Amino acid sequence: MPILVAGVGNLLKGDDGFGIRALAAFRRQSLPDDIRCLETGIGGMHLVQELMRGYDAVILFDAVDRGEAPGRVMVLEPILPDLDDLSDSERRDYFSETHYALPIRALTLAREVGVLPAVVRIVACQVADADCFSLAVHPAVEAAIPEAVKAASALAFDLRKIVNAG
Repeated sequence: MPILVAGVGNLLKGDDGFGIRALAAFRRQSLPDDIRCLETGIGGMHLVQELMRGYDAVILFDAVDRGEAPGRVMVLEPILPDLDDLSDSERRDYFSETHYALPIRALTLAREVGVLPAVVRIVACQVADADCFSLAVHPAVEAAIPEAVKAASALAFDLRKIVNAG
């Protein structure tokens, strides 16, 4: 099965568009046939529907705010919430957002319906400001795109070796 590389975020909100920009740069490489790319923007439901096709792994490009220096690239393994602790009402509220603009909710839904791959990684970039309305990104975030592409490429290469060996 293939590996999905997806870009998430909102291009109209400055640094939050990092994931879309990084995916565009990633796509400019020569990619093997078993690497599939998908731009979801803020439509996480589209990500869940794509995962229904069956993937061994998913790599997301996304902007994060962890209080680091703008432009810092990190490879993260998401921690999905344990929904068993939620009441029925809280569970309904958690899944009531029909767009699943927050990737963690889309990934949680994918897990709940049984389509989340065993390997999920986020190639993330620390934003300077993800709440402004702008088409421009902070220079440090823009400069981080090649590093993020390199990290995702190395990760995809390693995952392909593991999948093909298994």
